Amino acid sequence: MTRYRVSMDIGGTFTDVVTYDHAAGVFAATKASTTPGNLSEGVLAGLDAVVDESSAIDFLVHGTTQGLNAFLERRGVPVLLLATAGVEDSYHIARGPRTRLYDLHYRKPTPLVPRRDVLGIGGRIAADGTELQPLDEEAVRAAARTARERDHGAVAVGFLFSYKNPSHELRAREILLEELGDGFTVSVSHEAAKEWREYERTSSAVIEAYTGPVVRRYLTDLEKRLADRGLAVPLHVMQSSGGILTAESARQRPLQTLLSGPVGGAIACAELSRQTGRGHLIGIDMGGTSFDVSLIVDGDPDVSAEAKLEGLPMLMSVVNIHTVGAGGGSVAWAEAGGLRVGPRSAGARPGPACYARGGTEPTVTDANLVLGRIDPKGFAGGQMTLDADLAEAALSALGTEFGLSAVTMAEGVCDVANSKMAQAIRTITVSRGIEPRDSALVAFGGAGPMHAVFLAQELGIAEIIVPRFPGAFSAWGMLQTRIRQDYTEPYFFLDEDLDGADMSAALQRMEQAGFAALSHEGVAEQARSATHAVDIRYAAQEYTLTVPLLDGMEPTNPDFLKTVAQRFAELHEARYGHANLGAPIEFVTLRTTALGDLGHPAPEQWPAAGSAEFPHEKRPVIFGGESLDAIVVRRDHLLVGHTFAGPAVVLEDTATTVVPPRYAVTVDEIGSLIIRERDTK
Repeated sequence: MTRYRVSMDIGGTFTDVVTYDHAAGVFAATKASTTPGNLSEGVLAGLDAVVDESSAIDFLVHGTTQGLNAFLERRGVPVLLLATAGVEDSYHIARGPRTRLYDLHYRKPTPLVPRRDVLGIGGRIAADGTELQPLDEEAVRAAARTARERDHGAVAVGFLFSYKNPSHELRAREILLEELGDGFTVSVSHEAAKEWREYERTSSAVIEAYTGPVVRRYLTDLEKRLADRGLAVPLHVMQSSGGILTAESARQRPLQTLLSGPVGGAIACAELSRQTGRGHLIGIDMGGTSFDVSLIVDGDPDVSAEAKLEGLPMLMSVVNIHTVGAGGGSVAWAEAGGLRVGPRSAGARPGPACYARGGTEPTVTDANLVLGRIDPKGFAGGQMTLDADLAEAALSALGTEFGLSAVTMAEGVCDVANSKMAQAIRTITVSRGIEPRDSALVAFGGAGPMHAVFLAQELGIAEIIVPRFPGAFSAWGMLQTRIRQDYTEPYFFLDEDLDGADMSAALQRMEQAGFAALSHEGVAEQARSATHAVDIRYAAQEYTLTVPLLDGMEPTNPDFLKTVAQRFAELHEARYGHANLGAPIEFVTLRTTALGDLGHPAPEQWPAAGSAEFPHEKRPVIFGGESLDAIVVRRDHLLVGHTFAGPAVVLEDTATTVVPPRYAVTVDEIGSLIIRERDTK
């Protein structure tokens, strides 16, 4: 009998697993060591730790880093790119660095496809979609032979104006599959990104072709291994947009899963916003390798229509997440007389010096251990015992270069890491016109709650929230999301030329396509919904803002142009600090998001405290160079209504929360820790 909803999130050091038991109505979380050589092993080990039989699972969702790792480590497949003859160099010309014109250290991103592997194919589609010159089918067949001879693992096809008329790209794919076999990977640009700007669209197709075979092999292998264990329901995969889709669909559109690993935390923050009524949140996810920042604005994740990885663009819906190399495993070292922390990480193996796996370089985790902020015997739910002597030795060795003791060096490492992370928060908030102090800070990840209060101090943020299962919060968020399908349609019209009925009909077509896709994903008709938006810019400008079409903003409404222009002006003012209401605007792209509700667990209410007392002990912890007696308490012993003042350390299986002096903690109705300065009302 099925009884569990399960989510799995692969991190650089640990794989987090969260389960919801329908029968008991409770959540549980655990960790398993990530297995870099074969990520499936860590996934299955984590699953075995929480569920006895895979047949008991009625919903399974997975955030994969397989495609992202293949991209970052440059271990994708060799790609052959087919471009329209005469403009073969568009992919390599790329875009000028508008924001770095005077940066002498700027280096152009290295393309995934070398110039020798770009072939021009005859045939031409005009900007209005009419065919100017037929496709040179023999040139496509010759390209297939070239792909076979050069041992390419995939072909990307990026023809001019295919977003307007995809017939040449579709025929090219047919020919390539005829020549290379149905199992060969062919990515066509109008499916990877049905939008204008040929470079960005081609780049999206290339990235999908480069990482696609790796993702497909991984998902196929994982599905088979899960089926062999008795799993009887589809495997779902997180998308970069924050929605999910079945593994079957993910294999067809692997680009959509590229950033699926980090987005679970943003979705979890959105659910926390809904449960607590806090509209603006800043989510910080600090794990073993990286520090991710996401925003919740008016209850929804901040989603963009474009993303960049190492300077290479992708056109797709993606939750805006700013990442820096600062995690528990970030290595500290001396350079040019200064202290550096990250982005290099000790990873899972050898890991920090205190792991006793052969690592000798000091890390942020070693620093926190030396400061007394980590329980060496209860790390990662008791799966590991940390060696404090090795951590102290590593920091002492670094300290000799600065003439500092191990303890002073440890605080220096934490200070530098905190400064780096605070700057990452400023980057994503200020760029969106958001003042950090107007939001609450949600701390999660294995190391996030350990540093959150120090970051809030630096940024002037008054309230810090540490949710339940902070070390597995991203995995918890995956249980709260929905099936999602995104559709785009280029739609170039000045406001004075707009036909509201035509726009409405186009949006309806996109909505119906989305509902058909949701039906294929197994979503019941009554569980389907759709939202619409339009990209708008001032006439004669280049870049756009996405304006959601809210209730009452139907294109056939007589006041539509007035309403949408007003909303665009408000968004422009918030983003850029100015607007020009009344100036001509241009519609550029229509966007439709189809959503399928698969249900999600109800919030688990945390039990109320019977008295103000709770079990705890005290031990020395270093704050500001001074050893202070700090309260040390297990998270399970803190119930609704409990309150206490720092200095304190809260221990649990998936994370550690550090509360410095002058701060106080209360426990809310759903078990979250709410941390504020003592004099804050």
